[in-house]
Amino acid sequence: MAPLKALEAEYRILDPNFQAFCASHGIFSVEDFLIHDLYELAAFAEQQPTSEKLKQGITQVLSIMDTQHQPWLNGMELLDDALHNKHVLSTGCEGIDLLLGGGLREGQLTELVGPSSCGKTQVCLLAASNVATKHMGNVVYLDTGNSFSPQRIAQFVGHIAGHAFDEAGKGIFQRIMNSIVCHSVFDIFTMFNVLHRLVINFPSQLQKGGQVRLLIVDSISSLITPILGNSGSQGRALMISAGYMLKKLAHEHNVAVLVTNHTVGGERGIPKPALGQTWKSIPHVRLLLSGDHGNNVRSISVLRHPSMIS
Repeated sequence: MAPLKALEAEYRILDPNFQAFCASHGIFSVEDFLIHDLYELAAFAEQQPTSEKLKQGITQVLSIMDTQHQPWLNGMELLDDALHNKHVLSTGCEGIDLLLGGGLREGQLTELVGPSSCGKTQVCLLAASNVATKHMGNVVYLDTGNSFSPQRIAQFVGHIAGHAFDEAGKGIFQRIMNSIVCHSVFDIFTMFNVLHRLVINFPSQLQKGGQVRLLIVDSISSLITPILGNSGSQGRALMISAGYMLKKLAHEHNVAVLVTNHTVGGERGIPKPALGQTWKSIPHVRLLLSGDHGNNVRSISVLRHPSMIS
């Protein structure tokens, strides 16, 4: 589902006045309507000079939600979808793949948590390289801190392929590198717009045979932490919307989503994932990456997984 601004051209009733009214109540996208009391919102609209147009806008958004509602699926249909459409993608890291039963599962949001400089970005770059090389899939990489390294990607691709690319293999190398697309994203609203454009382009990508199989956000906490500061419920609403959009995209388009998150101090100084209790329940899978800065050894553990005891 889209940001309200992106719907204005198609639905004129969702004009800047309606968007401003919604923004004053912490609503910036269709998803935000799902977590708001619509009766209360309609009551606020009644108090405005343009109450009738605002109520028409609310009705229009509800109509959009109805048309995009997915049909009910029974257990066999869900199982069939999981077996035939939700494949497992190797990350290229043997330890992580072993822990996850093969790798990242399409249709799921996996979160990689860890302190600064523990190797989260390296895992993301390796996963992107492996999916593009071994699974022949396109990768969309949302870089929030200028940490994306095409040179490192090239090294990983060469290592995964098992050889340096000669003249005959340069075309293959170029195809792999071109299948990894990086967007610099520095705020959550830009991320919403990028994801909306991605969803719009999915049909044309399938026709061209270039299906996106992995979406990486490195890091999600860099986008969410600034809006949680002093914005109260509005910040939490945007965070929930971000999580909902990523999970919806993963499920409906059979994409594996990998996001990174940093750690903060917890009880007795023990590090814990950032973004608090509200975000805690959003990822399907949560992994904790840690290590000793004095050596190259890293350890990883499962904090949450839908099919295993953490």
